[in-house]
Amino acid sequence: MHSRWSDGGATIEAMARTAVALGHEYMVLTDHSPRLTIAHGLSAERLAQQLADVAMLNELLAPFRILTGIEVDILEDGTLDHGDAILSQLDVVVASVHSKLRMGSKEMTERMVRAVANPHVDILGHCTGRLIGKREPSTFDPDYVFAACAQFHTAVEINCRPERLDPPRPLLQMAVEYGCYFAIDSDAHATGQLEWQPLGCDRAAEVGVPLDRVLNTWPVDQLLAWVAGK
Repeated sequence: MHSRWSDGGATIEAMARTAVALGHEYMVLTDHSPRLTIAHGLSAERLAQQLADVAMLNELLAPFRILTGIEVDILEDGTLDHGDAILSQLDVVVASVHSKLRMGSKEMTERMVRAVANPHVDILGHCTGRLIGKREPSTFDPDYVFAACAQFHTAVEINCRPERLDPPRPLLQMAVEYGCYFAIDSDAHATGQLEWQPLGCDRAAEVGVPLDRVLNTWPVDQLLAWVAGK
């Protein structure tokens, strides 16, 4: 099983070497976009430097591979926190809502669907935004959102962070019924957090997520071909 992470301070090389030790064949580096200042989101200039760093590490760590990516903020109107010119350079783009989480259901639904329909978006991140015991899930129409994910071949993230475990099981079951693709993502911000991935695998198995629809069970070339052909 492969995974993605958000690098929140641990060096890229340390995360990659830990992934190698865990038996992964590749990982996707998905730091936040600049809107999320609390997470030191990447500006265009910092992202360009990161791409250069990843290229060097891929030579050093081959055959293990680090795929380039970002977790881009979905803005209030459904547009994204980076433009097409930047997103088109990346292997994998995760889009997530991090602000105005309490907006009305209709507006949130329209916001998410617009992002899901963007051809650069490959994965919809932690769709409810919940933090277990701390923040209630956002409200949106899951029928519209998951139908859009299926239509536009945008995968639904199964987020493995213990405080998220997002989507909740009933919504995850709905996404299965709509025929969505999935990505079981550790969302790790430190090396030890890469071991969270089984939490998401267990939830996927509980609701019958088809294994062949989990993107990060695929070989890297198959994943990249799927992303390119969306």
